[in-house]
This record gives sequence, structure tokens and C-alpha cells, in this order.
Amino acid sequence: MSNLTDFNEELEGYKKIDQYNGQQVERIASHYNDILSAIGEDPNREGLIKTPERVAKALQYLTHGYDIDAAEVLRGAMFEEDYSQMVVVKDIEVYSMCEHHMLPFFGKAHIAYIPNGHIVGLSKIPRIVDAFARRLQVQERLTNEIRDCIQDTLNPAGVAVVIECKHMCMAMRGVQKQNSVTTTSAFTGEFQNDVTRSEFLRLITASLA
Repeated sequence: MSNLTDFNEELEGYKKIDQYNGQQVERIASHYNDILSAIGEDPNREGLIKTPERVAKALQYLTHGYDIDAAEVLRGAMFEEDYSQMVVVKDIEVYSMCEHHMLPFFGKAHIAYIPNGHIVGLSKIPRIVDAFARRLQVQERLTNEIRDCIQDTLNPAGVAVVIECKHMCMAMRGVQKQNSVTTTSAFTGEFQNDVTRSEFLRLITASLA
């Protein structure tokens, strides 16, 4: 990751160290002073004095995926392994920002691949989800980007991606349908086979209980 953001966690308690690009914070914050005035607020009142700076830092965090090379994340944990069955990582939390209204959409991603000589550290799958989700996005493109990154980097026998999200641009404004869920999918290789795809869909909907 670049100098934009650095997040560290400690086991004892929880400690997060945030580092932001000061010039970008100042630039973004200056625009939010104008925005607050434009909507009829007083940017100098007590509750809003630090709001432009807070929003600027939040936006840097919510879009820090631009500074992550998702393919490099995968390449950093690739291992030769003689395993050729399906690997599924499901219920990966997704948080992103709709590029049309800059409102959040969030939900879960379910990802599988069939190794073809290489496996990848399991934690890297959620990391590449974050790498693409932490950008201004549409769910359709996000789904394809995750699929293509895994396919192009690992060269597996197939990749499957299903994402289910709620979109605040539909719930908070517009049609205001709070319970609607958008599902997108993308498949390559063996997952274009009906039998393999059906097995994947069965696994991501099955309960271990």
C-alpha cells in the first residue's frame, strides 16, 4: 500500500494507526466546507468544524484500493500444490461505494477456484476482494475484476464469483426499496460446466450446522 493509509492491529486490545496523505486531506476538506454551505449548513458550528477533515480521511480509507496491486497480493502467497479440487471461500464481507451516487453498497462475496498446480493463501482471497471493493465501483464490474484477477494470476482450471449486496442508492433514495438484494456472478473454465457450477452454488448456500 502507498503512503495513503497504514493500518496496524495489536492482539492486546485493538489499536489502529491511521496515516493519511495530508495534502489530499486538506484538498478534499476544502471542498466539503463549500458543500456544507451549499446544502444550507454552517460549517463553522461546533458539530461541523472538523467534519470536512473527517470526511476527507474517510474517503481516503474507503478508496484506498486504488493503491493496492491485487495481482501482487496473490503472487505474494502462491504455492505449488498437487490439489485439483474446488477451493471455496464464502461469506466474505464486502463494503464498497457506488460510483454513481457515492453511497455505500455492502454484502457478501462467495469465491471458488480449481487449482491447476498452484494454490494461494486463503487470506489473500478476501484481500483482493477489498482491493477492488475499496474503490468507486459498480457491483457488476467488481465481480468481473475479482474473477479476472484470480484467473489471470493463478491460472486455475476455473474461477467462480458470486456477490450479493444491498445498495444504499436504492434504499435511501430513488425507489427506496430497503429489502432488495442485487446478485451478480462471473465464471471461467470448469465453472461454465453446469455440474461444477451447481456444486459451487450448493456449497455456498449450504450450512455446516
